[in-house]
Amino acid sequence: MSATVTYQLPSPRGPQSVTLSYARVGRGEPLLLLHGIGHHRQAWDSVVDILATEREVIAVDLPGFGASPALPDGLDHDLPTVTAALRGLCEALELDRPHVAGNSLGGLLALEMGRARLVRSVTALSPAGFWTQAERRYAFTVLSAMRGIAERMPVRVVEGLARSAVGRTVLTSTIYARPGRRAPEAVVAETRALAEATGFARTLRAGGSVQFTEDVRGVPVTVAWGARDRLLIPRQGVRAKQIIPRARLVRLPGCGHVPMNDDPALVARVLLDGSR
Repeated sequence: MSATVTYQLPSPRGPQSVTLSYARVGRGEPLLLLHGIGHHRQAWDSVVDILATEREVIAVDLPGFGASPALPDGLDHDLPTVTAALRGLCEALELDRPHVAGNSLGGLLALEMGRARLVRSVTALSPAGFWTQAERRYAFTVLSAMRGIAERMPVRVVEGLARSAVGRTVLTSTIYARPGRRAPEAVVAETRALAEATGFARTLRAGGSVQFTEDVRGVPVTVAWGARDRLLIPRQGVRAKQIIPRARLVRLPGCGHVPMNDDPALVARVLLDGSR
C-alpha cells in the first residue's frame, strides 16, 4: 500500500512543507530503498517481496520523482537538501537509523546518509559520484537524451513498443542488461515516470558538481556494481573502494545499471547481507 507523509524542512525562506510518497511492507529491521534519477520506487518491486521476509521495507519516491512532488521554492534538489529531506522522512516515520540501500542517485544519497551517521548500514548499487568529468558528462548526456525521448513519445507508442522484447530493449537497454525480461506494464510505467519527473532537471543540474570524495566511517558499507552497466561504467566501483577502503565491493555478473531487475535473487541477497 502506498502512502504519503508531509513534514517541515528548514529553508532560507523559513520552514517549508515537503511531501514524499512511499510504500511500507514486511517485518524486521527497517530498510529504506532509494531509486535513481528519473525512476520511481517501483524500480524495487522485483526484490521487495524477497526483502520483506526479513526486513521492514520502505521504498520511497524521491522529491520530484514518482508520486512525490518536487521540493518547494527555496529548497534546492542538491545533495545536502535531499539528504536533509530523507532525514526528515525518517523522523516523520519514526525510523531510528534504518538500513539504507540505493541505486545510482539513490546510492549516492545512501552513502551521504551513511557519512552523516543517519543509518545502520549502506548498500549502494552503481552509485553516482565516483566518475571522472568525462564519465559524468557522458552519463548526463545519455540521461538527458532518455528524458527527451520519453517526453516526446506518445503513450500509445510506448505501449506498443513495450509489448515485444525488441521494443522493451529499444526503450530500456541503457539501464538494463536483460531488458526483455521486464514486464510490459513496468516498462510503460517507468517510461512515463521519466517523462513526468518534475524534479529531473533540477536534480541533474545540481549533480554537475557532485563528487564523492570522503570515506564513510563507522557504518558497514557495501558497493555493488553491475558488470554490464552501460551508464556508470564498472571501473567507477574500483574508485569507490579506494575512497571507502573498508567497503565490501561486489560484482554483479550479467547486470546493468539497475541490477535489481536483471537478477532479483542476487541483488536481494546482496541487500540482505549488506543490512545485517
